[in-house]
Amino acid sequence: MRSSQWRVPVRPVVACSVAATCLALATPAVAQNEEALKAFFEGQHVVTRIDLPGTSDGVDVKVDRGHQIDYGEYGNRLKASGAALKAGDSATVTLVKVKKDLIEFQLSGGGYGTFGDDTSTSVYIASVEKSSREQELERLVKDEKDDRRKHQLQSELEDLRDRRERENRRIEGERVRASQIKSEQIAERRLRGGSRFNLRYADAVPRDIRPEGVMDALAEYVDFSSLGGPSISPAPPAVPSSPVPAPVSVASDASLRKGMSRAEAERLLGPARQSTDRREGDLAITALVFMHGDEQITAEFVDNVLVRYTISSK
Repeated sequence: MRSSQWRVPVRPVVACSVAATCLALATPAVAQNEEALKAFFEGQHVVTRIDLPGTSDGVDVKVDRGHQIDYGEYGNRLKASGAALKAGDSATVTLVKVKKDLIEFQLSGGGYGTFGDDTSTSVYIASVEKSSREQELERLVKDEKDDRRKHQLQSELEDLRDRRERENRRIEGERVRASQIKSEQIAERRLRGGSRFNLRYADAVPRDIRPEGVMDALAEYVDFSSLGGPSISPAPPAVPSSPVPAPVSVASDASLRKGMSRAEAERLLGPARQSTDRREGDLAITALVFMHGDEQITAEFVDNVLVRYTISSK
């Protein structure tokens, strides 16, 4: 009887010990990976290869799908918030945060809209409510039987009501002006608040993630040459009609880039010679053909944002 009393607690204690050991082993691994990424990246300067929206939503990169971004959503965020970082801008890595299936790679502040940022453009200014006298007159007019007296009360009531409504119209105008000023202030803050990349994994961030893995996932969108990453920009697919290399032109250098607007492309390349529209799933794609020197550039836009292009000889 005594020996059974001592044996009963043994299994729960062992089970709890094993669970605690597993948890202790798992948690530091994630923390160590994050600390390694923080130590490598934070405070370093990189160069952006695309425009980045001025919002904490940033740019989502699907790592398990060939490092793709949703250009439709990307274009919407650029239109809504403007570009806080332009392609070619130098930016400081201000935070690297590892979560379950996400790595936040924040640049120059991480984007406007984080905790503590005021994103509301509305301004509250209280309207003038009915005074006690106006309420009293409404009751007196309703109950008064003498026509002459009722007319006097009604006249006083209308005068009070008109003055209140004029004041409320003035307040509404002030409210609109204040909201416009606040919208402009928030827009300016967005353009100074940096942005971020969200590296999204289908299941979970790899336990052995290293700085090289992050740089590889963002190589198309960020120049990491200052940190030992590849120094060449991703080359657009080219279809030359002859083996002779085409001369370097404004179209084949860094001036033409993914993420630029249609207006920027047309300023760079001139009016398009041809325009066609098509759909790929939910995306509406506009393909423009430009003639520039001896080259033909076919550029595809989603929501007026350049997502891909090809260059060939005429």
